[in-house]
Amino acid sequence: MRFIFPRALLLAIGLLAILAVPAARADEPFIIVASTSSTQNSGLFDHILPLFHEASGIEVRVLAIGTGQAVRLAQNGDADILFVHHKPSEEKFVADGFGVRRYAVMYNEFVIVGPAADPAGIAGMTGAAEALARIAEREAPFVSRGDDSGTHKRELALWRAAGVDIAASSGSWYREAGSGMGATLNIAAAMAAYALADSGTWLNFHNRQGLEALLGGDPILFNPYGVILVDKDKHPHVKSALGQRFIDWLISPEGQAAIDSFTIGGERAFTADAPADIVAPGQKQSE
Repeated sequence: MRFIFPRALLLAIGLLAILAVPAARADEPFIIVASTSSTQNSGLFDHILPLFHEASGIEVRVLAIGTGQAVRLAQNGDADILFVHHKPSEEKFVADGFGVRRYAVMYNEFVIVGPAADPAGIAGMTGAAEALARIAEREAPFVSRGDDSGTHKRELALWRAAGVDIAASSGSWYREAGSGMGATLNIAAAMAAYALADSGTWLNFHNRQGLEALLGGDPILFNPYGVILVDKDKHPHVKSALGQRFIDWLISPEGQAAIDSFTIGGERAFTADAPADIVAPGQKQSE
């Protein structure tokens, strides 16, 4: 018999896991970051968090989930920092009083991947919406994350731009995985199907089974990431000082260089883009 655990239960298990620390580290300061899965799946956090820990002595414990879940987690006060990639949701999070301020951190792009045989014939196209319209027209298999993540939100926006009512095709050629990016790509590879992926996770995905990146470079696929401190006025237990130190580091020259130095197979996975003249509350204006 197969058991399927509710996402809420899995999230609770994840929270317990990151809060359970060895006794030797019990006194070490830490923060909890609710983040999109792409920052974890790409390997970015494995690269930058040890550098931040070395510089600050602060441990960062990450809950890597879909953006929608990460936002809800932060709204409930179960994280100190929100670090995701759906700007409208981030701006609403701040406008609704849950976050102090959104800081731009970095960007990459989304790519449409699919089987090398390319049954819909989208290779060589330059418009993402037009490519999805062709996939729909030919009813070529497509696997969606279907999990309210930032990638899923962007995918739905692309279908709308393509003029495709994707809900009408759910369960036929259009399949919803209800899973993270890595699992969705595994399903797409097994089905020889198309999918939308963030470029960082795609670069670090090794079970391609003939999948290729077929379309990128369209400005509509631009994928910005932002970081937000959860507002202490909403949740007094939030570790504002420690969380702000993490944000200060991310947008500092040191943090931005760490992001730019992260490569996969010789390719930069993210491009740092915090404004050079930005000054966070914990920083001093350079003279």
